[in-house]
Amino acid sequence: MLSGQDSPIPLAFNMMPEPILTTQMSKVDSKKETIRTFFPETWIWDLVTVGDSGLVSMEKTTPDTITKWAAGAFCVSSVGFGVAPNTGLTVFQPFFVSLTLPYSVIRGEVFTLKATVFNYLSKCIMVKKTTTSASYRSFVLKGIHKCLLTGKVNLKVSAEALKTEALCGNEVATVPDVGRTDTVIRTLLVEAEGTPQMVSHNVHLCPPDGVTEKNVSLLMPELFVAGSARATFSVLGDLMGRAAQNLDKLLAMPYGCGEQNMLLFAPNIFILNYLKSTGQLTQSILDKATHFLESGYQRELTYKHDDGSYSAFGKADSSGNTWLTSFVMKSFGGARPYIYVQPEHITEAWRWLSKHQRPDGCIRSVGKLFHNGMKGGVSDDVSLTAYITAAMLELDANVTDPVVHNSLTCLKAAAAGQLDNLYTTALLSYTFTLAGDEEMRSKLITLLHEKSNTHGGTRHWKRAGASGKGLDSLEVEMTSYVLLALLSGPSMPGFDLEYSSAIVRWLTQQQNPFGGFSSTQDTVVALQALAKYGAATYSSEVGTTVTLTSLGGLNKEFTVNQDNRLLYQEKKLSEVPGEYTIRAEGQNCVLTQISMFYNIPPPADFSAFNVSANTMAKCNISRPQLILFVHVRYQGRREETNMVIVNIKLLSGYVLDKSSLTLLQKDRSVKRVDVEEGFINIYLDGLRKDDMQIYSVTLEEDQPVRNLKPAVVKVYDYYQTSDEAVTDYTSSCAESDTINEL
Repeated sequence: MLSGQDSPIPLAFNMMPEPILTTQMSKVDSKKETIRTFFPETWIWDLVTVGDSGLVSMEKTTPDTITKWAAGAFCVSSVGFGVAPNTGLTVFQPFFVSLTLPYSVIRGEVFTLKATVFNYLSKCIMVKKTTTSASYRSFVLKGIHKCLLTGKVNLKVSAEALKTEALCGNEVATVPDVGRTDTVIRTLLVEAEGTPQMVSHNVHLCPPDGVTEKNVSLLMPELFVAGSARATFSVLGDLMGRAAQNLDKLLAMPYGCGEQNMLLFAPNIFILNYLKSTGQLTQSILDKATHFLESGYQRELTYKHDDGSYSAFGKADSSGNTWLTSFVMKSFGGARPYIYVQPEHITEAWRWLSKHQRPDGCIRSVGKLFHNGMKGGVSDDVSLTAYITAAMLELDANVTDPVVHNSLTCLKAAAAGQLDNLYTTALLSYTFTLAGDEEMRSKLITLLHEKSNTHGGTRHWKRAGASGKGLDSLEVEMTSYVLLALLSGPSMPGFDLEYSSAIVRWLTQQQNPFGGFSSTQDTVVALQALAKYGAATYSSEVGTTVTLTSLGGLNKEFTVNQDNRLLYQEKKLSEVPGEYTIRAEGQNCVLTQISMFYNIPPPADFSAFNVSANTMAKCNISRPQLILFVHVRYQGRREETNMVIVNIKLLSGYVLDKSSLTLLQKDRSVKRVDVEEGFINIYLDGLRKDDMQIYSVTLEEDQPVRNLKPAVVKVYDYYQTSDEAVTDYTSSCAESDTINEL
């Protein structure tokens, strides 16, 4: 409890467990059985307001971890900042069972579930152990578990103090008055073999005459891991609903650099603006989004250079980056209505960008440019200048501002020539729309219309040289820029909302199950465009019924109305593969999605990358070690890749020997290494064509696992995710014939 004189005072509490087991006594539940299921690593992290009394009290239920928590608090007010001294809170019971198990295993692997019973009572007790695992099909034999199905598995272990006449040495075994049975339920992740794949079938249904329907076929590839397939069907009454529900995980990709961090920042602005303009902004969504904005803002400042610029890896890079600096500048400006942004962070970025403007008005590219849409050919500086100019205009800059005026002069000269780059043309159409130049806007949109692709009531723009393998992030981005150009200025004859709706239908078909797209920048631009379209077409009169049927007999109905239009409604599908029909009846549009997940073995066909892995083992030691060597080579069409991620999944039961990271981090091609639960992500600046790079890490066996399955190593271009390659590796240590009993 803290006291203060000024009110209100935001007070923050956080508790983290210390890595020790304490033997101090605390109160134990009087029930005969204690069931423990809640084991967080961080317990409390709350903001509370201290009232006029200067005192505040909170009641919290402690987690089930037997540990000592390190508790701390700090407070802020108009008179300053205060930090309370740390204190300890011990959570303890004299008789309990503790489980040791891997973070995850692959289906078919065998591991020992180690249960340790602790008795801090002063007398001897007789203990009976019971193990159950009802949530999945398995066999249990002397503590050995072999997992046959995938997903999250609940493992339940009970230790009971028995009443017995048998002697314990010279003593009679006793039964505790309280806490006679301790039960622990822990969750284990069981994964399928191979590489995870994700396919989304998005259908934006707008009943023109009250009823419309769409058939969707769920088809599996020729090669996939048996038993790994699963699917879900979801319904949302709002175009932005899926993204609003997944603000912290729009992409299933790592966030380790300054540009990727902005994906956790910028979309919140568009969604908040949209919900606010349509009267749908709730306090819970506002709190969630502003939290992401505040944390993203503070994190982005760690990538700032002293001159006001920003780069992917901050001061680890030799200079700031013009493109990222403008992205950060406009995003910070857009966030000002929701969080406090120090004005100097915007003005310093603007000043740095203006220093790199050439006499012809174009802005010179400085720093490592990861964004592949602005690479290649003579349009490099034109695309970059268009992007920076649009960013400045989004900050409400006047076209008479010297930097903006000179940039527009550069862009007009470029537009007067041969425009053979569709990406540049799409970006220019948006920039001139923001500048209010209707003549240039009309010219560019008409040109883009002639080069658009239409199919099945959709419209989008294709990129020359696209691999055709998977979703192309640049096609999403350039199509989104055209939509922004259409919606950010006066209506043009022949380019009304009906024209835009065809673009929206294509964009929504490209969304992943989380509401994002393929990579970072296409997700940011597409969500900005969709939010603008959603605001232009919003109607509060929502009343639509969606019915999902299948050839197998499924018949499920969903109701969408004004009260639940942002509610995510989902149904798990059992027919994979299968044939489904989605029918919508009502007055308004709904967004439906069938998402399919499955695993495939490492593909043998040609890829833009070549990756292989081999190991060197040290088996005859107490904790066997494995040195993993990953060989990576780029063999695609470009002379150099964008930023590359090497994603290494750890073998079940193995952990990373963190001392081995020192050599890896000294490699000049490695910009960053992130270690997550079960994965290592290595960030590379890029790879030149045909150059071979070798990276090594040391893994250590933490818990023995039999029938060890291979773990996957994946390498991919972060900004062109269709360029990827996969391989696998396993331990070369001989398997033990037996596993010790509990």
